[in-house]
Amino acid sequence: MHRNGTSLTRSQQPASTDILKRQLLLLAPLLLLAPPPVAASDALLDEITVLATRRPVGIESVSAAVATVDGDEVVSGKLTTDALRNLVGVNLQQTTPGQGAAIIRGLKGSAVLHLVDGMRLSNAMFRTAPTPWFALVPTSSVERVEVIRGTPASLYGSEAVGGVVQSVSRLPDFDSEQMSYAGDVVATFDTAELQKSIRATIDLGTRRLSSSLSAEYLRTGDRRVGGGERIGPSGYSAKALRAVVRGRPAAERSWFVDLHYLEQPDTPRIDELVPGFGQTEPSSSEFSFAPNRRVFAHVQHEFLAASGIDWKVDAAWQQIDDDRKTRDLGSSERRLEDNRSNLYGVAINASAGTDALSWIAGVDLYHDEVRSSRFAQDVNTGASIALTPRFPDGSTVAQAGLFGNLQWRAADRHHLTAGLRFSDVRIDLPDGTTIDPARLSGDLGWIFEMSDSLHLVANAGSGFRAPNIADLGTLGNRPGNRFNIPNSSLSAENVTHGDLGLRYRAEGMRFEVVLFALRYSDRIVSVSTGEQTPDGRDIVQSVNAAASTIRGIEAGLDLVLTDRLDVSAVVNYARGEQEVSATSEPADRVPPLNGRLELRYAPGDRWQLATWLAAASGQDRLSARDVRDVRIDPNGTAGWASIGASVTWAHADGWQVTLGADNLTDKEYRTHGSGIDAPGRNFSATFRRRW
Repeated sequence: MHRNGTSLTRSQQPASTDILKRQLLLLAPLLLLAPPPVAASDALLDEITVLATRRPVGIESVSAAVATVDGDEVVSGKLTTDALRNLVGVNLQQTTPGQGAAIIRGLKGSAVLHLVDGMRLSNAMFRTAPTPWFALVPTSSVERVEVIRGTPASLYGSEAVGGVVQSVSRLPDFDSEQMSYAGDVVATFDTAELQKSIRATIDLGTRRLSSSLSAEYLRTGDRRVGGGERIGPSGYSAKALRAVVRGRPAAERSWFVDLHYLEQPDTPRIDELVPGFGQTEPSSSEFSFAPNRRVFAHVQHEFLAASGIDWKVDAAWQQIDDDRKTRDLGSSERRLEDNRSNLYGVAINASAGTDALSWIAGVDLYHDEVRSSRFAQDVNTGASIALTPRFPDGSTVAQAGLFGNLQWRAADRHHLTAGLRFSDVRIDLPDGTTIDPARLSGDLGWIFEMSDSLHLVANAGSGFRAPNIADLGTLGNRPGNRFNIPNSSLSAENVTHGDLGLRYRAEGMRFEVVLFALRYSDRIVSVSTGEQTPDGRDIVQSVNAAASTIRGIEAGLDLVLTDRLDVSAVVNYARGEQEVSATSEPADRVPPLNGRLELRYAPGDRWQLATWLAAASGQDRLSARDVRDVRIDPNGTAGWASIGASVTWAHADGWQVTLGADNLTDKEYRTHGSGIDAPGRNFSATFRRRW
């Protein structure tokens, strides 16, 4: 694949694409035919506790499709989003190396709700396209990341259309009444992006009162893609701090105060700075996020009353800065933008339960204010003038939700989940325009225990997504050589969703396969007005003009073969159709068939070897928008396969060293919809010390 538009034509791709499709399709029946486990592994026997139901429960009691990744994998990557790459039902898109966005069941951006410890990270500036801000969660703050696939509408409300991505923060934890401490330092280097990073955490305290302080620094160079070329400018840097204080004054009471800060001072948007498909020149001479910054403060208090009802109160504030420096190709006018969201939230939950029946009910309130300004600066003289901002300055979005959800053991083998939510959203624009959608949404879940280990699970939900400020008021350049103009008369999007699956969990083996379908109506999409700006960009406007139907299958396996050998596999496939202005076409940017197979072998207590194969088939089912997007080959994205391996040595004193090699064949390829080719052959080293 080449960025100058000379990629393989469709007629040249089928052989390799068809082979990849056949190879990936073989993985699904192999999962079903997998032999019973020979022995048990501690790693597979641990029960995972998740917050998918807004309260800690075992994953086996959740009907929704849930995938998790732990903090050890997160902290060894560059970005928090990197750890989503290998999860069931998730695809990772990167517009530029310093960012990353999850695509869940073919949906992305503002159709996927992002949370940190149950509080919204998603804000009024989230685009319907992939958004970068989950990458601003410090990796050292993460205990685990949870992904809920589907529409948990009663629990989370607007924007939980395709699913929910949640970072669960790590809290300091000591058992003793005596003062104790613990530390963790991680240093990582690689060759493909010339990464140099260090993360350090120190915990100090007792069982009743403890604290944690973390710091991170990361710098990369230009990315080396398959074949050896370095694509630039694509290097970036990031710095982060995190501080938390936790109190447990009594068995029935706990609280914490948590502060996050992460900044990428100057991250170039590479797809604007190099020629895309069909282009001989890039779209921009300058384009960088300068800076991308997130500040987050969260206070939580939990209390178990004598009545047996658990109470939890959360209050949070988040500020995201999305400042930009841009200049069209050959222009002498540089544009400087200051875009900021201040999001305030309060949530109050009450929950209780027995073995037969448990419930949670609560209220959440959010207020988001967007500030935006833009200036034009002459690069020769330095003179500047004010311009119309990207977003209407002073716009606000207020949300209020009232919800209830219960889990009921209806019979010996039947577990039911049901929830209902009322949401009221009010959007106020500076010109006096007010949009006030209010919706009832809900969901149902069912678990049938076919045996102690094998469960049939089903879910159905009806939800919505209210338009936000990015939908209503964006003015300016968009990716794919587009220029967006505002539209203040949008209405809410609606979704109905269902899935049906099998889930097997026993000693040494975990397996799931899920079939899903969703109907996404009144969908907000960018539609061409038929006009162009003086510099040749297509003028587009967001309208409620699309309806999408997406169906697919997701499968995952973790299997212990022997005491020292285990295997994991993932297969994802989604197929989407959409109608836009009475025209039927493939849905936007739906990932192709893709999967991953990994083997892990432990020759001794201190060593672990791993090897993996990641692959995707070609994707030539493109919407008209995909064809115009210079990030996507108009003939279709070629299929690819990449192999890698790693060796890890761990010592009882807390030392751990991992040496890895990825994309060993130096394959040049691009994940469908991304703005830059994937890294080429990459050698990495991670050094970790815990005490």
